[in-house]
Formats: sequence, C-alpha cells, structure tokens
Amino acid sequence: MENQSSSRVARAAGIVMFFVLLSRILGFVRERAIAEVFGRTGTTDVFFAAFSIPDLMYQLLVGGALSSAFIPVFTQYLAKGEEEEAWRAASIFINITVLALTAFMVLGVIFTPSLAPLVGVGFSGEQRDLLIMLMRITFPAVFFTALSGLAMGVLHSYQKFTLPALGPIIYNLGQILGAYVLGPIIGILGMAVGTIAGSVGSFSLQLPQVVQKARNYYRPSINLRHPGIKRMFRLMLPAVIGLSISQVNIIVGQNLASLLETGSIVALRLANRLINFPLGIFAMAISTAIFPTLSSHVARGEMDEFRRTFSFGLRVVFFITIPSAVGMAVLSVPIVRLLFESGEFTSADTVATAYALLFYAPGLIAQAGIQIITRIYYSLQDTVTPVKIGLVTVIINFVLSVLFLRFTGLEHGAIALAYSITSVINMLTALLILRRKLGAIDARRIVLAAVKALTASAAMGIAAFYVSQVLTGYVDLSRSLGRLLQVFGSIGTGVIIYLACTAVLRMEEPRFLWQALTARFRRSRSQEA
Repeated sequence: MENQSSSRVARAAGIVMFFVLLSRILGFVRERAIAEVFGRTGTTDVFFAAFSIPDLMYQLLVGGALSSAFIPVFTQYLAKGEEEEAWRAASIFINITVLALTAFMVLGVIFTPSLAPLVGVGFSGEQRDLLIMLMRITFPAVFFTALSGLAMGVLHSYQKFTLPALGPIIYNLGQILGAYVLGPIIGILGMAVGTIAGSVGSFSLQLPQVVQKARNYYRPSINLRHPGIKRMFRLMLPAVIGLSISQVNIIVGQNLASLLETGSIVALRLANRLINFPLGIFAMAISTAIFPTLSSHVARGEMDEFRRTFSFGLRVVFFITIPSAVGMAVLSVPIVRLLFESGEFTSADTVATAYALLFYAPGLIAQAGIQIITRIYYSLQDTVTPVKIGLVTVIINFVLSVLFLRFTGLEHGAIALAYSITSVINMLTALLILRRKLGAIDARRIVLAAVKALTASAAMGIAAFYVSQVLTGYVDLSRSLGRLLQVFGSIGTGVIIYLACTAVLRMEEPRFLWQALTARFRRSRSQEA
C-alpha cells in the first residue's frame, strides 16, 4: 500500500514541481525586473509594503479556508461517492466567499488610509501617500487572486494539478510585463497594473475546467445550516486565526524593518523570495500533492497508510530542503549577485540581501516541515492545534526580533534570524504534539533521514564553498557569464557530492525524487501511446 500511495504522490508532485519550477523561475525574473528597474529604494519598499494586506487575505483564503476546511470536507464527500452533496456544500461556500471578497475589496479601498499604518508605520509624507495609492490599486487584484485560489481548491480535490500550477506563471508574467513595459512609463504604478492583469489571467485560466466540473451541480444558494458548511466553518475559523497569527510575524518584521536603513524591506523581501524558491518547488508541491491523499486516507479510516504517507512526504522534503538551506547559506553572495545585481541594484544591495539570506536559510528547513505538518493536522480536521502553536510563536518572534535588534547589532539580519528560530520552534512543537495525538509517527525514520541529509549537506557545503572561492580567481564577476559559471560550477559540484554521500549513506528518498521528476514525462508518453 505504501508503494501505491508513494507512486500516486510522486506523479502528482512531479506535475506540480514541473510547473512550480517554471513559476519560480519567472518569479526570479520578476524580482530581478523590480530590482533592475526600480532598485533597492524607498519607493520599492513602499510597493512591497502595499501588498502586505492583499497577501494576507490570499493566505487566509488559500492557506486557511481552502486547505483546512474546503478541501478536506469536499474531498471527503468525493471519496464516499457523494459528488452531488459535495457540490451542494461547495456552491454555498463559493457564494459566501465571493460576497465576502466583494465586500472586502470595497471596504479596503474606502478605509485604505486607516490600514496603511498597519503595514508601514515608518512611512510618512510622499511615501505614505504612495502607499495609500498603491494599496487602493491592488485591492482588486486580491479579489481575482483569491478567486484563483478558490478554483485551485476545487481542482485539487479532483486531483487536477496542472492548471492550478499554471496560474502563478500567468500572474508572474503580468508583473514582469508591468515592470519592464509600464515601469519606464508610469513608474512603480506599472507593477500594480501588471499585478491586476496577472491575477485576472490566473483566474481565467482555471475557470473553464471548474465550470466543467460544476456544470450539473452548482447552485446559486446560501444555506448556512448545511452539514458540510457547518463543518467547513468549524474547521476554518481556527485555521484563519492561525494564519493571521503567522502573517503577523511577517508584518511585524516589515514594520520593524521600516524603522531601519532605507532598503531593508527590499533586502528582506528578496532574501525571503530566494528561500521560497526551493520551498515552493519541493515542499509546497509535495504538500499540495499529498494533501488530498491524506484526506482520503482519513475519510476511509486508513490510519496506518496515513502515517506512512505523511512520514514519506516529510522525509522527502527534508532530503531536498536541508541541502538547499546549506547551499544558500554558503553561496549567498554569489547567488544574489547573479540574480539581482544589475541596473539600479548595486553591489552594496547584493551584500545587504545576501546578509539577510544567511539568517533566513535555517528557517527554510523548518518552513518546509511546517508545510507538510500543517496539512497533516488539516487532513485530520484539527485546525485548533496549529492556532495554539501560532499564538505562542508569534510572541516568541516579536520578542526575539526586538531583543536581537537591540542587543546584537545584526540590523535587518536580526529580523530574519528571529523568524528562522521561531519557525524551528513551531515545527518541533507541532511534531511533538502530533506524536502524542497519533502515537507512532515513524519518528525514527524521519530523524534518521534528517541526520543523514545534514551529514551529506555538510560535506556538500564545504565543497561548494571551496569551488566558489577558487572560481573567483578564474572568472570575471563583473560579467553575467562569469557569475553564472561561479554559481552553477559551485552548485554542480555540491549536487554531485551530496548525491554521492546519500548513496554511501543508503538513503531511500532519492528514488522518490527521481519518480517525481520523471512523472510528467512518463505521463506524456503514456498519453501518446
């Protein structure tokens, strides 16, 4: 049974990884476009701050309402063959969500001046005026981005992953065009326009397939007494509160950064985007692919298979993200220089961003684990425990941030370090509680896989750093080709060393990764046959 679940997860994760990889590459192109066209300036700080509340609403819907409530309940109906009843509940949920999003958009535009200080307490004068204007322009983007997330939830429940994974690609393309085409003409407003265009395109791409699934079942009704809706709201409320708490960590860090040197928000943002690259491609892809399978196991009472599946997913995530974190730490400057140092983005900006990346790197491992563990709680329809953990960690994050800023002299690195430490505490606490909740969670295999990955990553990190230093004397780092050779030469050496070490340590996770990476190719060939 483990092989069947693993193969199913591998195929789904392979598809998601393929498109998320394209999306993340475009995401880097987008971030480079922002850095190249606008630089690490106060204006760019304002733009990123303007997206805090829209990003919060997207996370609350997609990460909270959909992951914790809609997908588990909707999938449970489908697993029992009750598709019509599933769509009765889904119709009500969709109708309520659309009405709530419309009200949020209108109220957000009206009360933007009151909301602005929540995301940029250090902004005043022209910066504050620009913040208010950008927030008002981008609120409509929240509406369509959230609808895109809602469509994603429906399609994921049907084990359809391709179109939802294509949505972010369209979104990134809109922002890239906004920077390069409109940026030179209308400045930072071009990014806001591109964001709206990308969000509309992302939703429009998924809409036809959702309509096809819903054609015979959707009803324009609202019935708050439906059992499925009651379960969704019961599960959703704690999850939304929990995600609000986690987003508070980000907003607190951003507000503290707005009090530091100009450009600190940009440095933290770009470093965080780099961390999100492996997090998005692997951890989020695997958690997305594994979630419907976990929910189905719970619905059918297959708890032994449930334990094996989430242990399998957690081990694979550690296998990938531990070396990613080590690699980003030892190659922080070369990576940032290659990706962003151009146009208005200077060598000093590279150093500032690499500095933040160094402190964010340890948090990558914990954030990857949290992606899987949170889905485990949601599939068990337990959304209260993550909230309790979140309440504690948000306090820890704030206290650590203030203490590090005051006593360590780490500047914006203090904020990144506090976030990483908080993430580790969050992950370990969630695992310990889960073990008490379920009994055996295959902890021995999980810990052994993590220790082996850390051992192999240490050897990899030493080799990659050494090669990077050697190549510095042989390539011209003022040119893109020289930077490319330095980074990919170091990464290539590191990958070879890591895989060799995992082979010596007899790790079983590489086999899954190979299945995932080749899943889409095998699927294409079977369709052609």
